[in-house]
Amino acid sequence: MTAVAMPILPTLYTFRRCPYAIRARLALAASQTPVLHHEVSLRDKPAAMLAISPKGTVPVLHLVDGTVLEQSLEIMVWALKHNDPQGWLEGSGWDDEARQLVATNDGEFKRNLDRYKYPERFPERDQAGHRQQGEVFLQTLDNHLAGQAWLAGARAGLVDMAILPFVRQFAHVDKDWFAEAPYPHVRSWLERFLESELFAGVMEKRSPA
Repeated sequence: MTAVAMPILPTLYTFRRCPYAIRARLALAASQTPVLHHEVSLRDKPAAMLAISPKGTVPVLHLVDGTVLEQSLEIMVWALKHNDPQGWLEGSGWDDEARQLVATNDGEFKRNLDRYKYPERFPERDQAGHRQQGEVFLQTLDNHLAGQAWLAGARAGLVDMAILPFVRQFAHVDKDWFAEAPYPHVRSWLERFLESELFAGVMEKRSPA
């Protein structure tokens, strides 16, 4: 068995383009939590990560006391409970309605996203049909955003940052289609996110360590 040393700072095992890892990095950055970033090669996963998290998926956060957080939402809430200068956990940022939106995102929407983005992996599936099913969630989001800038209200909250990385992936499958799709509020919401310094910071390229 691989010996695992206690980190001097929390160690984040991450993969730049993974939406689960992106949302974990967003919360760690927003909470100003210092971490050691360990960019993972999915074809050559580090033994140290597998020793503490045999599931082998990112993100994984190894805390200095030896605690291992293996779920992205768990990492987000842990970080923000320690420091939340932007108020991501306040009010509608993480109320019951927000939790339900994230559950839908992580469940039905993510299943349709995978089949829309990777049709070669699901040859028995209808790519266009999965886009249409994914649009049901986009319409829900657009309705929420019709009267406010963010799902959480006047300012961003955890619910926004937990969902936006997945909508980003959906939009990038066919950018021309998304530019004309009837979801103007979702487009504006996504553009604000993509143009933010926070997003640029967490998407900094790192070599696999």
